[in-house]
Amino acid sequence: MREIHVIGIGAGDPEHLTLQAVRLMRSTDVFFVLDKGEVKSDLTDLRREMLRTHIPEGSYRVVEARDPERDRTAGSAAYSPAVGDWRSARADIYERLIAEELGEDESGAFLVWGDPSLYDSTIAILDEVLARGNVAFAYDVVPGVSSVSALVARHRTGLNRVARPVQITTGRRLAEGFPEGVDDVVVMLDAHQAFRAHTDDDVDIYWGAYLGTPDEILVSGPIAEAAPRIEELRAEARERKGWIMDTYLLRRRP
Repeated sequence: MREIHVIGIGAGDPEHLTLQAVRLMRSTDVFFVLDKGEVKSDLTDLRREMLRTHIPEGSYRVVEARDPERDRTAGSAAYSPAVGDWRSARADIYERLIAEELGEDESGAFLVWGDPSLYDSTIAILDEVLARGNVAFAYDVVPGVSSVSALVARHRTGLNRVARPVQITTGRRLAEGFPEGVDDVVVMLDAHQAFRAHTDDDVDIYWGAYLGTPDEILVSGPIAEAAPRIEELRAEARERKGWIMDTYLLRRRP
């Protein structure tokens, strides 16, 4: 039976690869890569560099497909349906790749940025493909260093405080208000810098972009002081690279 590995490759630093990830990569026949276009070509280039570094040349194949576009203009009510449509479009591509590019006794892999269990769709998409019943395969998941882990490590702080909860949420949710009963909040997927609504709060921010890469940017401090600097750096980086991936921790002071 076909076998699929969903391999977390870390937040950007090639040294984030675990020994388990490298071992499975070396036993993989086909690597599936979704191309996000020229603007984000460095994400594809990093994956290829990891393969060249850790796997003997000629022992594997790379199959690329264009990643479908997601409707990023959808409002609150339409957001979940838009994500569902995008996942189904991706499932169409995954199904075709596995059926047409992977032999019955071969293994394939998807190299997932960060950790496959945290704000990534690969597992859900593979489950959708299996539920359709058109192609059979088994799959496993290899954890990776998430952007959250990389963020707090680079800022030399903990994710949580003693006997206190921590919540991971999105910029869209943070825009609705600071979560109740939680003083430590990690925010991902924040395209609109929702932290700006909390500059009057007694909160520190630990922010990072392009974590683990040569372009890494880090800012921390009281949010009222750090927010303008983050906005400036974020705008400059997005203009220079054409895209940005950032994550931050908001921490209420005692």
